[in-house]
Amino acid sequence: MADPFFSVAAELPGRLGRTGVIRTPHGEIRTPAFIPVGTQATVKAVLPETMKELGAQALLANAYHLYLQPGPDIVEEAGGLGAFMNWPGPTFTDSGGFQVLSLGAGFRKVLAMDTERVQADDIIAEGKERLASVDDDGVTFRSHLDGSTHRFTPEVSIGIQNKLGADIIFAFDELTTLVNTRGYQERSVQRTHEWAVRCLAEHHRLQAERTDRPKQALFGVVQGAQYEDLRRQATRGLVSIEHDGAGFDGYGIGGALEKQNLATIVGWVCEELPADKPRHLLGISEPDDLFAAVAAGADTFDCVSPSRVARNAAVYSATGRFNITNSRFRRDFTPIDDGCDCYTCAHYTRAYLHHLFKTKEILSATLCTIHNERFVVRLVDRIRAAIEAGEFDELRDDVLGRYYSTSAQ
Repeated sequence: MADPFFSVAAELPGRLGRTGVIRTPHGEIRTPAFIPVGTQATVKAVLPETMKELGAQALLANAYHLYLQPGPDIVEEAGGLGAFMNWPGPTFTDSGGFQVLSLGAGFRKVLAMDTERVQADDIIAEGKERLASVDDDGVTFRSHLDGSTHRFTPEVSIGIQNKLGADIIFAFDELTTLVNTRGYQERSVQRTHEWAVRCLAEHHRLQAERTDRPKQALFGVVQGAQYEDLRRQATRGLVSIEHDGAGFDGYGIGGALEKQNLATIVGWVCEELPADKPRHLLGISEPDDLFAAVAAGADTFDCVSPSRVARNAAVYSATGRFNITNSRFRRDFTPIDDGCDCYTCAHYTRAYLHHLFKTKEILSATLCTIHNERFVVRLVDRIRAAIEAGEFDELRDDVLGRYYSTSAQ
């Protein structure tokens, strides 16, 4: 008998956290796990081989961006996402749902969390132009590359992801902002549910047609903003969806989340989810968020932040995040973090990295991205080991106490 897609190993006493294993056609993912983001089939500035060496178990790419460039047909012809980018391990693709927010309202996710704004439904960021419009059938948008018009429906999104060939794909969803009205959030949860029904049906149709390919796993995505009743309603609704007797293989927890409520919201959702299905929290990578989310029941995470901030000279250390271009590092011949085992810390100094950024050398992004990705991957690995050893709380207190209570040197 074949092993299940997901199995739980150790549990965190008194909480929903656990360790486990996700089994994909391209290998296992031991959870909790951080999944680095390679938006356009690449983690910017870093070789896929290097991502493997630094401990990444899987990578996530963006269906919207790969649809526009180079196109899913080319990725399919190359043998799928992993073969196209020379990545041997498991792969994820998101659905393009995030673009409903980012193109439609012009906000980055962090700005969408600004709940001081007056609640409204026709939201557009200052100085931005609306590039997407949502209706009950799907989303019409203009390409950020050339202004051409395109349309995503649940069926289109699943079709694109099927061609991209990732091991784990996500149902098409609508990501709202926290400043949308309660009425809009209610309508959006219902719309996302209806899209999920269509996604599951199209997924099963394509899987039945293409038996020569490895099976893809489809995750439904829970929305509902900051409202407990909507989050629980959305979760129960997704769990109830079946096609030919089968439901989703796992679940994503989406939406713009207020940081102070992240653990609470993840907990609401995980309390409603079946224990034998994996749970992916979209867009999280800060140390305190990782500990909080794991304890609340999340299994995997993805986020662009480690690579994005690295390209802007921000690096992680045991005592916090700091900017390597600060003048005090000009003659600092120590590694970024003495306790880090990454390639960058083993071979390069703060002074050299400072020099690379000051001279605008491309190598600066490569070396700092290697460090930041390793820092987060290793942290989540340590969290997994701590759960198995019964030392989760001790690790959390030690890591967060040093990371947030002292100044990085």
